[in-house]
Amino acid sequence: MTRRSDWPEYTPSPEPPSASARWGDGLSADIQDSDGPAPSRAEAGPSRASSRNRGRGSDERGPGAEAEPKDPVERARAICLRLLTGTPRTRRQLADALRKREVPEEAAEEVLARFEDVGLIDDAAFAAAWVDSRHHSRGLARRALARELRTKGVDSTVIDEAVGRLDSDSEEETARALVARKLRSTRGLDREKRLRRLVGMLARKGYSEGLALRVVRRALEEEGEDPEILDEYLHGL
Repeated sequence: MTRRSDWPEYTPSPEPPSASARWGDGLSADIQDSDGPAPSRAEAGPSRASSRNRGRGSDERGPGAEAEPKDPVERARAICLRLLTGTPRTRRQLADALRKREVPEEAAEEVLARFEDVGLIDDAAFAAAWVDSRHHSRGLARRALARELRTKGVDSTVIDEAVGRLDSDSEEETARALVARKLRSTRGLDREKRLRRLVGMLARKGYSEGLALRVVRRALEEEGEDPEILDEYLHGL
């Protein structure tokens, strides 16, 4: 297999350009979604019209359509660039996408290694940004964040470093803010149901049982609940 020695070099900058700007492949913005772009017409396979054209000896795929690269390395490169347009991906996510599209393993590894070399794939940066974003926007705790990163194929060492940036004080502060926002909607419920709802909310976001109980107890006590009665209910949860 021929290695692509003519690929342009990339020098990282404080504000990295988009994948299309780095590689100059003329990507279009209409091929992305929340989980990655939909396959191009070339990847999705020929249309009925193109099948009919093939039967008549024509290779045309319609106006504006580009033929899929026949070389597996070029095909892997094009797929990865499309997936990276507009959203970062982990190496594992890209590798899985190439495998599903039946790109030969050798070609996939060559492209993935090259993308890591130039900074288009950076699992450590991905994990750090994921932790920062999901903790502040969703209030997720370290345990939940680590679980999400594992599903994306991030190495455990990288995960530990990323979630380690959140200390216990930061976690507890976020838990208190979550409970404070939820308190109003639980007013009017009986005490036990209210406690279960608040503690359960924190548990679903990855907070430990001990932290959840402590934060909820303090919030309700500040509302005027009797601490001794709260303790009786909390011990029964």
